[in-house]
Amino acid sequence: MDLTFIIVLLVFVVGPAQSIPIPKPFQDSTPELEEQYINIPVHDGDIIINRAGRSAMKDAGCFWPKSSNGTVIVPYSLSPKYTTDQVDLFKNAMQEIESVTCVRFVNHTTEVSYLNIVETGGCASVVGRTGIAQDIYLDSSTCMSRGTIQHELEHSLGFYHEHSRSDRDDYVTIMTEYISPENLGNFKKTDTNNLNMEYDYYSVMHYPTYAFSNTSGKDTIIPKPDPSIPIGQRDGLSTLDVSKINALYNCDVCSMLLSNVNGTVTSANYPNNYPNNSNCVWLIRVPSGQVVLKLDFLDVESSIGCSADYIRIYDGPSKTSPVLLDKTCGMPLILPMTSLSSQVLIEFVSNQNGSGRGFNITYKSVQCGGEFYAPAKNFTSPGYPNGYPPNLNCTWIISAPPQYKISLTINNFELEPMFYSMCSRDSLSIYNGPDADSPLIGEFCGVRYPRSITSSGNSMFLQFLTDFSIQYKGFKASYKFVPK
Repeated sequence: MDLTFIIVLLVFVVGPAQSIPIPKPFQDSTPELEEQYINIPVHDGDIIINRAGRSAMKDAGCFWPKSSNGTVIVPYSLSPKYTTDQVDLFKNAMQEIESVTCVRFVNHTTEVSYLNIVETGGCASVVGRTGIAQDIYLDSSTCMSRGTIQHELEHSLGFYHEHSRSDRDDYVTIMTEYISPENLGNFKKTDTNNLNMEYDYYSVMHYPTYAFSNTSGKDTIIPKPDPSIPIGQRDGLSTLDVSKINALYNCDVCSMLLSNVNGTVTSANYPNNYPNNSNCVWLIRVPSGQVVLKLDFLDVESSIGCSADYIRIYDGPSKTSPVLLDKTCGMPLILPMTSLSSQVLIEFVSNQNGSGRGFNITYKSVQCGGEFYAPAKNFTSPGYPNGYPPNLNCTWIISAPPQYKISLTINNFELEPMFYSMCSRDSLSIYNGPDADSPLIGEFCGVRYPRSITSSGNSMFLQFLTDFSIQYKGFKASYKFVPK
């Protein structure tokens, strides 16, 4: 492929203090705009186009090839300078894409065409596949959010910014009176393939309302017809982002992303019988906190070892994540369950014979804590090991069958130290019973903690409190049921 036709898009955030200012990647739906500088001439805010450039969205030669099994293989190399936690963040961002599309990111070996992800230079990516090694710049100090990583990965798959779509004037108004002349090029439309899909205000590829504004309090991008519609989030892929990737690459997958604070997941045709030969996933990603799942109804064809039809739930964004609910079929009673993170993957498989009415699952997000009924589980304070948030009041209730008691082990513990011999700032309190009215086993803070605690009955209650200032690593704990 002639490289003179490659369109390079750069979304830089840091660099030498010269040339054109552009915004920092957005960490949430209402980010603060910070001007940073790059030393490369840019067009449309962050796009570098060769003189003979053309739209990668319409050039099939710029797409990643499909393998014989229908997956799109994207080799990548990750800089060894990223920390372990940053590598985990990359894996998480990639796993979300993999779970709901046919795209697969694989470690680079001998491939000529691959993504070379480096930890300096701002946040930047080529649009589409170049046919050779192509750099993605994701600065280790400014670009480390799931949405920012996915933003650059989407560029490399062949996507432009949503607000640069050819039909964007039907959906947003560009307020040129609040944009300096030298920045007007940032809002130029692109001749894009819109895949016959609606405009996505919530896309991870959209800029915020105030991008490049030269007047305090004045927005530069106004949604139509409702100016209050939020735009510019970097939580992660939107539902339409997923649909567009699957459409662009003709992915034959059954998947759905749910990113609201709460919602419902049902099998196909529910409450009527689900179809045969299903293989579907639902990825739940709440904006923050953890996911509480309640199986309100379950009727899946029963078989030995659930070898025919089954539902399985993972505590994370992929099928390599820890299992929250292993293969389940029939009509069992399933108690509510709480994830350890903000992501849960539900997998449903049916064979060619027989079916049931399926399932109805409701979910909601909680900032921390949960109710545990599983016979063994690991859990942590929010944010562990990178520091817990301020002003928390988290509670965990662990409930075992009547013939069991609970053995709790704390594997790591670091909270704000005592103040005048009291845990009056941040603390973990453990009670021998189902609530805070039960006998107190102990209140712990600093680095003073019990290695192991066993309840006398079949329940245990934990309460984690933090104040407004000074956050430490937090704690990591596990429990198991033991016979009385």
